[in-house]
Amino acid sequence: MRQTVFAALCLGGTAFLAACNGNTDAQVQRAVKDVNVIDESNLNDIMLTVGDPNESVRYFQGALAKDPGRVDLMRGLAKSLVRASKPTEAARVWEQIIASPEGTMDDKVLLADAYIRSNQWDKAKATLNTIPPTHETYDRYRLEAMIADSEKNWKKADSFYEIAAGLTTRPAGVLNNWGFSKLTRGDNGGAEKLFTESLKYDPTVFTAKNNLVLSRAAQRKYDLPVVDMTQTERAELLYTMALAAIKQGDVSVGKGLLQQAVDTHPQHFEAAARSLAALDANVGN
Repeated sequence: MRQTVFAALCLGGTAFLAACNGNTDAQVQRAVKDVNVIDESNLNDIMLTVGDPNESVRYFQGALAKDPGRVDLMRGLAKSLVRASKPTEAARVWEQIIASPEGTMDDKVLLADAYIRSNQWDKAKATLNTIPPTHETYDRYRLEAMIADSEKNWKKADSFYEIAAGLTTRPAGVLNNWGFSKLTRGDNGGAEKLFTESLKYDPTVFTAKNNLVLSRAAQRKYDLPVVDMTQTERAELLYTMALAAIKQGDVSVGKGLLQQAVDTHPQHFEAAARSLAALDANVGN
């Protein structure tokens, strides 16, 4: 029992490590370094997931100033720059990582992502083309689908979206993107199905709800879909539907939906009220 307690004390801190029989100064330093690495790794993870993105950028820039060339810190900086809506700067960091011996295929995927975010589609495509087909990841195929979309290669886009959706347990985002792709092509029924499926995986995403309403309105389905929504969301979705109806020439339907939006919103719905007033004025003239 005494030996167990003594062993625990030996692992408790630097002072106890130095006092333990059989431990040299070198062993003590290695142990302390290991603890510091664990603490630093935890802090790095925290900085990537919480707090202000710009603060995260400053943290990793400071860490790299003290320890230049560390690829794990460079990855942290690049991801933080993306979070801070600075994809062009992030791409430059990813390029350095790719050029280093520690660069990986996943780093190339993230470089392509940064290129797309900074509207450098040709570079994104060229980067993905350097990745072997055996590297099958959700992010890789999600980006491949987006590039195929940008080139209006619908068959290839559908194939990549389907593969990406099958490679993740949280496909809501890629299903929403796929649905929006269908919407831009005029396949409103196909879009509606994908938006509905997306909301089954994550019923909280308002963008998918709004897109679903747009796809239904394009088919002149002017009733709200049966999905979870707050009262404010209901009003905003009615407003979206109203504008779509008016754009399609269904003015009387749109006017009624605008009135419903105004009546439904728990507070004053300025945008809907203004649209309704403008519509009344135009009808009066």
